[in-house]
Amino acid sequence: MSKINAAITGIHGWVPDYILTNAELETIVDTTDEWIMSRTGIKERHILKGENQGSSVLGAEAVKGLLEKTGTSPDEVDLLIMATVTPDMLFPASSNIICDKVGIKNAWSFDLNAACSGFLFALVTASKFVESGQYKKVIVVGADKMSAITDYTDRTTCVLFGDAGGAVMLEPNTEGYGIIDSKTYTDGSGRKYLYQTAGGSAYPPTHETIDAKEHFIRQEGQAVFKFAVKGMADVSVEMMERNNLTSDDIKYLIPHQANMRIIDATARRMGLEKEKVTINIERYGNTTNATIPLCIHDWEHKLKKGDNIILSAFGGGFTWGSIYLKWAYDPK
Repeated sequence: MSKINAAITGIHGWVPDYILTNAELETIVDTTDEWIMSRTGIKERHILKGENQGSSVLGAEAVKGLLEKTGTSPDEVDLLIMATVTPDMLFPASSNIICDKVGIKNAWSFDLNAACSGFLFALVTASKFVESGQYKKVIVVGADKMSAITDYTDRTTCVLFGDAGGAVMLEPNTEGYGIIDSKTYTDGSGRKYLYQTAGGSAYPPTHETIDAKEHFIRQEGQAVFKFAVKGMADVSVEMMERNNLTSDDIKYLIPHQANMRIIDATARRMGLEKEKVTINIERYGNTTNATIPLCIHDWEHKLKKGDNIILSAFGGGFTWGSIYLKWAYDPK
């Protein structure tokens, strides 16, 4: 029997209409377009507006588009995994809410939290269900409403994040296409550098935690940058070496879009020229779990069957990892 790989057979990304530009941020906090661009590479980010609008909205729109593009009935889906750090609520899982919103009735679903590496971790997890032969159609969603946990008085973090959703379909492939290899890591000692203090069981919400702004994201930028550069670069090079790949063999690096300097450093370590690095951080900012699927969505028309692709991510926790896959279909 031929080996079963989990192959991406469809992709869709979705962003809300409202665009928060650097020019608008200049009116909110002490910053400038030049300062933001030189340090992050971000020009604008999309923000989900309206009451009672959570990450499930972003994820559901991405899944609806994915089902339509792939001609898939909701009843055909076996499993849906949602990677997010901003669930609508602690429970029920936002994946459950998405299934209800899009009419998926015959699947089970759950949320996965690995910070900005969540989509990559979810993709690895989902691939095992496909490789086992148990499931035929698995959806992996990455969606975050980062504006919900961003302090727009903190000039060091409010310039970074945006809201978005992306989703991929995974199906079995016996022709050698799909996910070939993956490597994932965690280091819990990094938890003190990038975190949200309150809202969990250790520090439940109180008037005091709200007044102290402890429900917003906090990070020590220099420490995170140092670890992110090393983590993403090391694991990406490791993936190349494990699979005997040279820079000439790789068609594209699709990295987590956190900071342009981190992406550049990773590409340099891999020996890749700029044309082989997918970048859309300028238009969306760091959308956390949506960055990689949103990048795949934006570059889908350029991908060809058999292309060697490296995915790479780094997130709070710390979490990081890489996936090597062979693209499974030609542009449609």
